[in-house]
Amino acid sequence: MSFCRKLKDRFLLAFLMLSTYSVTACSSQGNKTQVSVDGAAVGFPISLAVAEEYGKVKPEAQVSVASSGTGGGISKFCAGDIDIVGASRTIKDEEIARCKSKKIEFIELPIALDGIAVIVNRQNNFAKCLTIKELDKMWNSKADGKVLTWNQVNPKFPKQNLKLYAPASDTGTFDYFSQAVSKKAKNSRTDYTPSHNQNLLVQGVSGEASALGYVGISYYIQNQDKLNLVAVKSPTGECIKPVPVDNVVKNVYTPLSRPLFIYVSKKSLDTKPAVKEFVDFYLENSWKWVDSVGYVALPDEAYLKVKRKLATGETGTKFKKAKPGQPITNFI
Repeated sequence: MSFCRKLKDRFLLAFLMLSTYSVTACSSQGNKTQVSVDGAAVGFPISLAVAEEYGKVKPEAQVSVASSGTGGGISKFCAGDIDIVGASRTIKDEEIARCKSKKIEFIELPIALDGIAVIVNRQNNFAKCLTIKELDKMWNSKADGKVLTWNQVNPKFPKQNLKLYAPASDTGTFDYFSQAVSKKAKNSRTDYTPSHNQNLLVQGVSGEASALGYVGISYYIQNQDKLNLVAVKSPTGECIKPVPVDNVVKNVYTPLSRPLFIYVSKKSLDTKPAVKEFVDFYLENSWKWVDSVGYVALPDEAYLKVKRKLATGETGTKFKKAKPGQPITNFI
């Protein structure tokens, strides 16, 4: 077995155990890293797949791919420490200001879609469809230490302890879910079990009969034999699940569908040819692996717009004005 293969196998094991992980594309040369990527755990498998395939096309390439969360990755990005950051939410105003203070301009590139999956234990046969109001009652900061049983969420539910699992508060998944459910950023209870590693959230929910959690759609798809997927009532009154994934593409799984991004440093693009080559490869090829790693590909017209955005070097964000449930193509 080659060193590269051993490295990949060890990485896959580490992926299940750690909240921060990294892999560098194998190369026959010992050159310093040419392209550095960090950021969200959600979307990380896409960047990893792209980097591995890019290494086959460009064996001399050195691409470092890591995941320390959206917030942690953007902190590094705005400090000028990395070239590309993956994000499972739009960049925040305070992060934009931090980047500006360091003279870091960025290009915002949507690369896929994701649906946040609400999951319960396989033994749960009553929480088949929840309204946004019920999710808000369950997760709102006012629920902290007060909403502790299922029947407090809905009197038709049994009086069972409500055990909650969710991504940590500095993750993009947490930010997006909190905003979509409560209409207010960071408005979430704190008495839940958090983790940066969404595989650990899956383990928690699958191991506790009265548990509920939320994770990126790929984590449900990989573990659907261990979990029940909860439908969310749409504004039109229909109970919709993020699977089949067409519900995400057509934007009917609302408001818990979202775009995934990479933010690319304009300075890196202009001064490091390797970064430009890698990002071009990323946009040209990433759609090939999006489905296989559990996410949803953008519509064809969206990919064309994203490529055009990179070609023109358009900086800044348009998605600050977007609301959950609005078509992604409106903001590229």
